[in-house]
Amino acid sequence: MEAANESVNGGSVQIRAEDERRKLPNFLQSVNMKYVKLGYHYLITHLFKLCLVPLMAVLVTEISRLTTDDLYQIWLHLQYNLVAFIFLSALAVFGSTVYIMSRPRSVYLVDYSCYLPPESLQVNYQKFMDHSKLIEDFNESSLEFQRKILERSGLGEETYLPEALHCIPPRPTMMAAREEAEQVMFGALDKLFENTKINPRDIGVLVVNCSLFNPTPSLSAMIVNKYKLRGNVKSFNLGGMGCSAGVIAIDLAKDMLQVHRNTYAVVISTENITQNWYFGNKKAMLIPNCLFRVGGSAILLSNKGKDRRRSKYKLVHTVRTHKGAVEKAFNCVYQEQDDNGKTGVSLSKDLMAIAGEALKANITTLGPLVLPISEQILFFMTLVTKKLFNAKLKPYIPDFKLAFDHFCIHAGGRAVIDELEKNLQLSQTHVEASRMTLHRFGNTSSSSIWYELAYIEAKGRMKKGNRVWQIAFGSGFKCNSAVWVALHNVKPSVSSPWEHCIDRYPVKLDY
Repeated sequence: MEAANESVNGGSVQIRAEDERRKLPNFLQSVNMKYVKLGYHYLITHLFKLCLVPLMAVLVTEISRLTTDDLYQIWLHLQYNLVAFIFLSALAVFGSTVYIMSRPRSVYLVDYSCYLPPESLQVNYQKFMDHSKLIEDFNESSLEFQRKILERSGLGEETYLPEALHCIPPRPTMMAAREEAEQVMFGALDKLFENTKINPRDIGVLVVNCSLFNPTPSLSAMIVNKYKLRGNVKSFNLGGMGCSAGVIAIDLAKDMLQVHRNTYAVVISTENITQNWYFGNKKAMLIPNCLFRVGGSAILLSNKGKDRRRSKYKLVHTVRTHKGAVEKAFNCVYQEQDDNGKTGVSLSKDLMAIAGEALKANITTLGPLVLPISEQILFFMTLVTKKLFNAKLKPYIPDFKLAFDHFCIHAGGRAVIDELEKNLQLSQTHVEASRMTLHRFGNTSSSSIWYELAYIEAKGRMKKGNRVWQIAFGSGFKCNSAVWVALHNVKPSVSSPWEHCIDRYPVKLDY
């Protein structure tokens, strides 16, 4: 009896299993909407090409039906209308010439280098706090505040401070600040000239940006003097423009390369810490002490067609957004003196909110230039629906991952990277370069986006045709973007700042 029951039960189990196998899958659960969206994106992006295929097929079919007599009649028709044919041909040639002469010249990034300070300038948490305690200007509350900020900042144990701040007591003199500027700028330029084999006298445009240190003669004049640049070099020195000045400098160099033919432009992006360390107790002015570190980059740009083959990238777009007309935005990053006359840079509590507004304005301008038409249609439809029918409908956030392969987000701090990762719906891989740069080098101001690009190259991730979005924020308040496309599979430059440590990155961040 038990055996019979077992056989019956076994049979029922088998029948149920067969019935389940006969059922269709649950498509609502099995279809991943991500792939539906990708299919839609592909269809809309290639809609014109897909429509062109049947038109080309019809055209080829009609041409194949032409006989010798049909071709002869076409020739006779051209002979009878020779004047009109010559006029139209001349007009086409003239129009093509005007188009070619007036279109923007391509700007190529031949190579770049990032300054790597000597190990003797490294400062770990303990050394930072020990030195801060020996400086009598800081009270106990300020020391504890700096310790907490440092631990939560995302910085690692190998960032660098200038030699003047390693001294006890520190020596923030003009001479020490000049020494820091020379070490960073000349160190990056020496590597750049060595890697590219460029004669410094071939440089036609020089742009230097450093926000807080602007001596006389200028930093650009120091470079002209050091490398004996030619007398008619177009040199510019950008000051007070914050951490986004690197993109501004690229934009300026691009404009100069549209005017001056067949030449090179060099862009130097750096910041100077020696004379801008805060020795007071105002909390809002102590944060930069914990974040900013030594760093700098040198970039070689060219408008020569022959340089395309050896260049790494081509500049596609630069978009600059300035919110300085708004008082809160203008004052959110402000250099001032505290009640005791100590100079420093104060960071407002509204900084992240203001950065979000600047980012929104920047990507609104950038989006139509880079996003596929599918994303633009979705964004526009959502906007119209929101305006006409439902004011509470959430705005559609375009998927910038469809436009860019790599993201270089200014390593201004952990909060900046977190917010952009969340708002742009990026993955941890997309923000890895920014987090690792912040960990390894700290906030190197306007040069941080170049350390991040070097990280991506060192990981072997930059392939031909990849698009890179560099985005930076700066005082004023500004949000600036630069878009590059890789011209081939890019290998890391000789003497990359990640050359001897890339194997141990990414590291796990505990905060």
